[in-house]
Amino acid sequence: MIKFISKNMITGLVAVLPVVLTFYLLYWMAVSAETILGNLIRLALPKEYYWPGMGLATGLLAVFLLGMLMHVYVIRRLFLKGEQLFYHMPLIKSVYRSMRDFFNYFSPSQKKGFAKVVAVTLGEMQLIGFVTQDNYQRMPENFRREGSVLVYLPLSYMIGGYAVLVPRTAVRPVDMSVEEAMRFTLTAGVAGSRKEAGDSKKKAEGGKT
Repeated sequence: MIKFISKNMITGLVAVLPVVLTFYLLYWMAVSAETILGNLIRLALPKEYYWPGMGLATGLLAVFLLGMLMHVYVIRRLFLKGEQLFYHMPLIKSVYRSMRDFFNYFSPSQKKGFAKVVAVTLGEMQLIGFVTQDNYQRMPENFRREGSVLVYLPLSYMIGGYAVLVPRTAVRPVDMSVEEAMRFTLTAGVAGSRKEAGDSKKKAEGGKT
């Protein structure tokens, strides 16, 4: 009886925790923006002009404007120059670089770099990777090899991975989106594939009819 109860409790937690944590993260970000920016706005404006939610709205507007400004070459260069300070600070540079690389996976401006999901054959093993450079002439001179591509192999359950130069004959396309492949590899396949899940659902529904 206890085993039955605990099994269902764990199943319930697994089902609800991702939803709860996602909404909690959004809530925390909204409250933080409202608290920090709201206090700044109250210092700048008369009290009667402030209304609840103005801090959050200001935060969203600031993020949107920052995204627009990052398309301007001068602003982007200034940001990159300032970012170099973090790359020269002991300890901070390791954490910041890892976080920057992780969020770059999902940046719209970086999608072209990870435009192709492939399976890399290494002996009898196959690894999911992302082609980051398919023109060998754009690679470092001592790293060039005609007929090869540069593939990024992410690590499971951690931030990071390896960039490997492999022959084109050792890679084959995989029918997965970048987001789906990244989620699949980061969770070591536990997340499964949406396409496979959809196909299984259709088969199950087909069997019922």
